[in-house]
Amino acid sequence: EHFNQAIGDTKELRISDVIDALDEELGPHFFPARADGGDPRLCPACGAGRLGLRLSRNGAFMGCSAYPDCRFTQPLGVIGEDARQAAATFPRELGPDPRTGEPVSIRKGPYGFYAQRGEAGEDKKPERASLPKNHDPMEIGLPTACALLDLPRTLGQHPDTGEDITAGIGRYGPYLRVGGKYANIPDDEDVLQVGMNRAVELLANAKSRPVAKPLKSLGEHPELGGSVDILSGRYGPYVKHGRTMASLPKALEVEAVDMAKAVELIAAKAAKGKGGGRKKTAKSKATKSKATAKAKAAPKGKKAEAASSDAE
Repeated sequence: EHFNQAIGDTKELRISDVIDALDEELGPHFFPARADGGDPRLCPACGAGRLGLRLSRNGAFMGCSAYPDCRFTQPLGVIGEDARQAAATFPRELGPDPRTGEPVSIRKGPYGFYAQRGEAGEDKKPERASLPKNHDPMEIGLPTACALLDLPRTLGQHPDTGEDITAGIGRYGPYLRVGGKYANIPDDEDVLQVGMNRAVELLANAKSRPVAKPLKSLGEHPELGGSVDILSGRYGPYVKHGRTMASLPKALEVEAVDMAKAVELIAAKAAKGKGGGRKKTAKSKATKSKATAKAKAAPKGKKAEAASSDAE
């Protein structure tokens, strides 16, 4: 009885109520008393907001109540003096970029330190580059930060293929690339300093990524430019132009597809992607579920009749 009552009391709770309760209950653990007697929940970045427990699609974290004016965040854990000192130190303003004149700074985000060029605006997103593990955010200077922001850089041409070898920083860290082949740059080597000989060696020991060859190349799109190709996919052949991919009708052979037909398929697919396709509404989904449930509950001889009448 007591258990059922306790469960019943939670029915009307919203997720914000749960977060607020956890924030209050766990506050003494995550925000221990400071040695200087200051407010342990005072945001170290803006000095005005209150730190508290927040929830996102990636899980819980610590954030400032002054968001979006203050974007201080930290992974879930005790806010210690190191975090307060880091928040007070960053962003580190390095000066204007010699090439663009935009301000360059080193900042600390939820996933580590990064260099930034420019400031965010309503219609502008500043350029950013993650700092490799071998670059100290407290020591990095303006030339190095600008070099990281200018990546990828071209090292030269591969001696065997003649293709350009480039070095850059991706989702999984520093890398080398030639054609469709990639190689990771070890953590103890600098993406800004790696040379041709070392790059060729690393690429030689890396595995190639298979590049799909077109079944048929139709040439340049007559209006938009860019190549139009027919490729083989998991569910059959399809036409590809840029990021738009349209499956070929089952009755249409690859050999019979010309540029005019390909452009027609691509345009239809693009229009559907912009909202031209029919979307299921909540009402239609509910009607379908109701019809299915009624059909299952009906006598065996009347199931088809019940489903048909509800669908109408």
